[in-house]
Amino acid sequence: METPTGAAAEQALACLGTLLEGAHHATPDELADVVALAGRLQGWDLTVFLVTFDQRSLVPLGPVGDPLPVEGPEAAAFRDLRPVEVDGTAWLPLVDGSERVGTLRVVPLPDFEDAADRATVLRWVAMLVGHLVAVMTPHGDALSRARGARDRTVEAELLWNLLPPLTFAAHDVAVAGLLEPSGQVAGDAFDYAVEGSTVDVAIFDGTGHDLGSGLLTSVVLATYRNHRRRGDDLVACAGAVDRVLSTHTDGAGYATGVLLRLDTSTGELQYLNAGHPHPLLLRHGSALDPLTRSGRALFGLGGREASVSRVQLEPGDQVVLYTDGVTEARDEHGEFFGVDRLAALVRKHGADQRPAAETLRLIVRDIVDHQHGALQDDATVVLLSWAPRPSVSVLPA
Repeated sequence: METPTGAAAEQALACLGTLLEGAHHATPDELADVVALAGRLQGWDLTVFLVTFDQRSLVPLGPVGDPLPVEGPEAAAFRDLRPVEVDGTAWLPLVDGSERVGTLRVVPLPDFEDAADRATVLRWVAMLVGHLVAVMTPHGDALSRARGARDRTVEAELLWNLLPPLTFAAHDVAVAGLLEPSGQVAGDAFDYAVEGSTVDVAIFDGTGHDLGSGLLTSVVLATYRNHRRRGDDLVACAGAVDRVLSTHTDGAGYATGVLLRLDTSTGELQYLNAGHPHPLLLRHGSALDPLTRSGRALFGLGGREASVSRVQLEPGDQVVLYTDGVTEARDEHGEFFGVDRLAALVRKHGADQRPAAETLRLIVRDIVDHQHGALQDDATVVLLSWAPRPSVSVLPA
């Protein structure tokens, strides 16, 4: 992509400078005004729409309009991570890295002679606004409140504040996770870390469905994260979780979980399962045998440690982690959602090279629809994709 020159470059610099200078001393609730000012000085009307945590709506930041359904035409920018034009209005994806946070509405379209210059300038502006949303969110409640955090239970608030960003994508790997229901989740959690050629991914499900379950899972997550950061291998991380649960819950706290470690330079995947549903391995759109060779007791029970099992991935492989709230979801006739249906949906929604986060959004939508919106248990899905090459399907266009 070529760098704009002339008037396009001057407008880009002016807009980006106004955003940076304005946000430097702004509070989170002032971000909408900072963005609006940066656009107004260039003759543009810029409006930020943030995606709700349940990923069903895009809500305007500030009193500037009505929420938009994520399934609507304007939201294609959010769904597909590409700019779209609807009735003379530009809609651009707002991302922080590869984490989708919403869309930016621009009207009228900048009047540049070169369409490529216009696309580049708008992309830069949207990327900076997306980054500012992520950076400013922890410093106040306005942005989280706009996205639906006011409706969370205490246990959901506890876990959401421990989770990593829902999506990460780099040159050869993508990780995406999603929790449902976003406002009432109690015992599910996931985590990941990427460093060099090592990718660690974990999913946990604490026993129970209340605040006690949330507290238990938060301890499991913190313990795993602490020992992973010390450089421990998977067996050592699992043993640390056992010890902490045994010591601090009087032997009455348990959790299931899966720990993964992928070497992206070779494609070797290590995994350890503690009483959790077996991960799925998808290759060329087909589900292979679940990863069943590594198994041990639930976290907190201790006992014999399972050895870590290994599997060789191929470029393009996907590993799906999930909690039992996904496969055991029942419809009104008592029919389970099931593993086969989950694998089929990953294959179906991933066939069009959608971003990993969009694939998960559609899967969770189908899980909710299967139960007609009334979930009996937390449902969490994590998707790990590996391909030793840049992937246009996981990064914004």
